[in-house]
Amino acid sequence: MNLHEYQGKSILKSFGVAIQEGKVADTPEEAHKAALKLAEETGTEWFVLKAQIHAGGRGKGTVKETGSHGVVLAKGIDKVIEVASGILGGHLVTAQTSSEGKMVSKVLIAQDVYYPGESETEEFYMSVLLDRSSGKNIIMYSPEGGMDIEAVAENTPELIFTETIDPGAGLQGFQARRIAFNLGLSGQSFKQMTSFVFKLYDAYIGCDASMFEINPVLKTSDNKIIAVDSKVSLDDNSLYRHPDYESMRDKSEEDQAELEADEIGLNYVKLDGNVGCMVNGAGLAMATMDIIKLSGGEPANFLDVGGTADAARVEQAFRIILKDPAVKAILVNIFGGIVRCDRVAQGIVDAYLNIGGVEVPVIVRLQGTNATEAKKLIDDSGLKVTSVILFQEAADAVAEIVA
Repeated sequence: MNLHEYQGKSILKSFGVAIQEGKVADTPEEAHKAALKLAEETGTEWFVLKAQIHAGGRGKGTVKETGSHGVVLAKGIDKVIEVASGILGGHLVTAQTSSEGKMVSKVLIAQDVYYPGESETEEFYMSVLLDRSSGKNIIMYSPEGGMDIEAVAENTPELIFTETIDPGAGLQGFQARRIAFNLGLSGQSFKQMTSFVFKLYDAYIGCDASMFEINPVLKTSDNKIIAVDSKVSLDDNSLYRHPDYESMRDKSEEDQAELEADEIGLNYVKLDGNVGCMVNGAGLAMATMDIIKLSGGEPANFLDVGGTADAARVEQAFRIILKDPAVKAILVNIFGGIVRCDRVAQGIVDAYLNIGGVEVPVIVRLQGTNATEAKKLIDDSGLKVTSVILFQEAADAVAEIVA
C-alpha cells in the first residue's frame, strides 16, 4: 500500500525522525489557513506547496490545466492561495504518470527549510528496502540527492552506496557512522545523521514497510538533518497489525480494476502488455506470462483466480480483463487440481454470452480434473474460442495473434 508524502512523514515523526513540518489541505482557502497556523508554530515566512499524488517527479511535473509545477515555493502567506489554486483540482503529469496525469485533490503546505545560515544546505538521497537477491534489508544512499537522482544512478553509479543489514544483528552503530562518513559529514551534522539513520530504520521495521525513500534528506544551514520528502510503501500482508495505517489507504489513487478484483477476492495486477492472462496459481501465472513474452506478446496483467474458481468467478475475471483497452487477446491457462476444469469452461461460456460478445480472441488451455469434459464444452459452444491442450499450442496461438 502506497502512502502520500504527508502520511509517510507522520509515520516518520512518530518514530522520532526529524521532518519538514507541514499541514495538508484540499482547498486554496484551507491551504491559506494551514499556512497561517504553520507560520505560528514554526516561524516560517515562506511555504512549499506540494501536490499529493502517488507518483515521483512532482517538482518537474506540470499541471495540465494551469501549467504549474507540482512543487512550488510561495514567497509569503499572501501567495499561498494563488499557488494552491494552480495545483489543486488539476491533473499533474510527471515521468511516473500517464500522459493524462493524476488528479490532485490534496496539497501539503510545508515549511521552508532552505533558510540562510552559517553553512551551505546539502541534499542527500536515502532509502531502506529489501534486497531480494540476498534476502536482507539494505540502506541505499547517495551524497547527490534531489530531483536528478535517476541521472546520478545512471551516469555516476559510484556515488550510490549500499549498506546491508544482517537480520539477526540489526543495524549496527559502525554502519550508521559509515553512512554519515560517506555522505561527507562531520561534527554536529555527522552525529545528527547517525541518529537519523537509526530512527529511519526503526520506522521501516516498526511499520512493516516494503520501502522507505527519502529524497532529499536535507542538511540545513544550521546542521540539522531532516526528511524533506517521503515515499513509503507498506506491506499489504501486515496491515492487520496496523489498523491505523490501513485507514491511510487512498483508493482514488489506485487502479480501479485492481480494487474491483480485490473486493471479489481475485489477485489482479495490471501490467502494460497486450495479452490478458487468467490463471490459477501464482507459479503457473508466472510461467504463463513468460511464455506470452517468449511468443512475442506482452502480458497485460497478472490474474490468479485461485483454487476455488467457479463459473461466476471466471465471468468476473473476464469482465475485469476486458476493461483494459490494451488487451488484444486473452489466454486462459488453468490446471484443475482442486478446481474442476468443466466449471471454468462453463464460466468462460457464460462470460462470453453475458458480456454480449467478446471482441478479442480467446485461447483456452484446461488441464487436470474434468479436462476432457471441459474441452468438449468449449468446442461444442460455437463460440470463437481456441481450445488447446499443450502449453506450446497455447504459445503458438498467442504468437499467431500478436504477430
